[in-house]
Amino acid sequence: MDSRGATPRRSSSRLSNESPAIAFFAISFACIIIAQSIAYVATTFDFPSKIAWMAALSFVLQWIVFVPSFYFLQSAAYFDVAGSSAYFILCLYSLTSADTYHIRQLLLTLAVLVWASRLGIFLYLRMQKAGGDCRFDEIKHHGPRFFNMWSIQALWVFVVSVPVYCLNDTQADPAFAAQDYVGFALWLVGFMIEVMADMQKTEHNNNPATKGTYIQTGLWRFSRHPNYFGEIMLWVGVLLVCASVFTDGQWICVCSPCFVTYLLTKVSGIPLLEGKASAKWGTQADYKAYVDRTPQLMLWYVDSPAEDGSTKSDLGEPMIVASEDPLEVAAGAAQV
Repeated sequence: MDSRGATPRRSSSRLSNESPAIAFFAISFACIIIAQSIAYVATTFDFPSKIAWMAALSFVLQWIVFVPSFYFLQSAAYFDVAGSSAYFILCLYSLTSADTYHIRQLLLTLAVLVWASRLGIFLYLRMQKAGGDCRFDEIKHHGPRFFNMWSIQALWVFVVSVPVYCLNDTQADPAFAAQDYVGFALWLVGFMIEVMADMQKTEHNNNPATKGTYIQTGLWRFSRHPNYFGEIMLWVGVLLVCASVFTDGQWICVCSPCFVTYLLTKVSGIPLLEGKASAKWGTQADYKAYVDRTPQLMLWYVDSPAEDGSTKSDLGEPMIVASEDPLEVAAGAAQV
């Protein structure tokens, strides 16, 4: 997608507004099956279980917001907010509906609530300033396709936060060990990296001298996608802390950071942004130098310092375009 919002030509295999409605409903149904299957394994083949009801609630929350968004507003203004709010509601409900309030449960739930609140506010303010969300310009007028986006977001929310649900559904409360401290440290550092990267990018975009250019200062000097690195790190930390109480099928929760990492590095995050930037600025020597000297994801020391971050690109802008696959569009709800 170029800077004016034009989208590249799609291959015939891509789903579009001309695709049969049954294709989108089939994907939504598959999302439900995947979520319930994870819940089934996590509870060691118990159904219906509290985790299964959490999976169902994740979809219900998204569909509730979909109804007015499509039928009355014809807008995706509340898509990102709905995703972040679902994290908040489900994690809080998983804690308050349990019989225990162990310190580990309280701290992990609080960590997710803080992360979800910050992300939701950030995404909403960014969308308001942009005057809309170009990811859904085409999709929001097509009912089945738009509905599909909300279903995929529901799966995203459930899979990523399922370790917290399992933790809060467990009576065991082992003493804190090195694994827990490492996990909390990873969450804290990852959260700080994500927040700092977002703040630096926002300040960069709001500065008339650098607006419309790619950022290669601050954390962006050491990684081309530091916000994604922080996102992955904090969910690895969440898993480590939760894993202190895991038994049997609960180990399926390993899929949480794996799912985040796969989507960000292979599907909807880095591939799309890197492709856009390369298409626009790949022939420029200064952009090539930035790419050559800067790690794609992991923060790492760079010998050659950036000068002023003024080379044009839009690294760090919304990672979804309306012409991409449904999974690619919905994944943008949790990421910046």
